[in-house]
Order: sequence, then structure tokens, then C-alpha cells
Amino acid sequence: MSEDQDTTPAPGTFDDVFGANAAYAEEFSLAGLKPLAARGLALVTCMDSRIEPLDMLGLEPGDAKILRNAGARVTDDTLRTLVLAVYLLGVDRVLVLPHTRCKMASVASDDAVHDLILEEHGVDTRSLEFHTDNDQLGALRHDLERIRHHPLLPQGLPVAGALYDVDTGRVDPVDL
Repeated sequence: MSEDQDTTPAPGTFDDVFGANAAYAEEFSLAGLKPLAARGLALVTCMDSRIEPLDMLGLEPGDAKILRNAGARVTDDTLRTLVLAVYLLGVDRVLVLPHTRCKMASVASDDAVHDLILEEHGVDTRSLEFHTDNDQLGALRHDLERIRHHPLLPQGLPVAGALYDVDTGRVDPVDL
């Protein structure tokens, strides 16, 4: 995008969300909630809008630190955030929770995603790494090992994997 292009959103573009926030703020009840994970959980899950992390795991606001990205992948940024969460925010266990019918697990490679975006939108995204992997359980296994063996995370930190089914709402532990 060139510097002379106006990127200011059209008036009203965000009225729906700001209006909803005004109603939310009128009945806001989370003031004073501590920044610690009350139940010691860090949850790494996907940004997919079919996932309701608190509800599906019986959690309340303040119970867990929730890290969301495309594909529920354990990236360098996820590891950075887990280090902070463990040492500063009360996290003492980690659950990595990808889901069924995930777009990031249905494509063969990052190259396929780059090609699709270029073809459909004319944008070259090759400077980004999307961490796609159509072997979802293999990717989960890899991500769990990244956490378990990270030199800045405590040895013995409980780390588990599970798969969320977007069609049934069930979370099934994955023994890797």
C-alpha cells in the first residue's frame, strides 16, 4: 500500500462493535479481576470463531491465559508469551488445543496458502510464515515437544494436547 493511500475506515465501519461495547460497559462486572491465571492454565488454541474457549472448558474470566492464532500453532511468539505467563501470570500448566475442520490443517503447505492469496487477492505473502501442516496430529506432537523442551520453561511443566470438535463441542485428549 502506498503512503498516499488513505487507510482511515469509512464512517460507521465499526459502529456495531463500539455500540455493543457501550452496552457491555454498562453492565461490566470484571473490574478488580486479578491478572493472574486463577486456575493456572494457559490455553493455546485457534482464532477460529467457532471456538468459545471459556465455555468449552468450564472456565470463567480470569481462570486462564488464552493464546489464539491461526491453527493453534506454537510459534516463537507463543513460546515468548508462555514464558511470561509462567513466570509472571500464574500459569503452571499448558493445554494446546487445535480443532477439527481447521483451514490451516487442510492445506498442503505454506506455499499453497501463499499461492491462493496471490491468485485470489493479488497479494504476495511470501514474507510470512503461516505454519500450515496437513498432518494435524504430527503438528500437535511437534508443538507439544517445543513447549516441553524450551530452555526457558520449567522442566516438568505439565503440557497436554487435545482436539476440539467444531461439530460436537467435544474436547478429546490426544495422547502423544
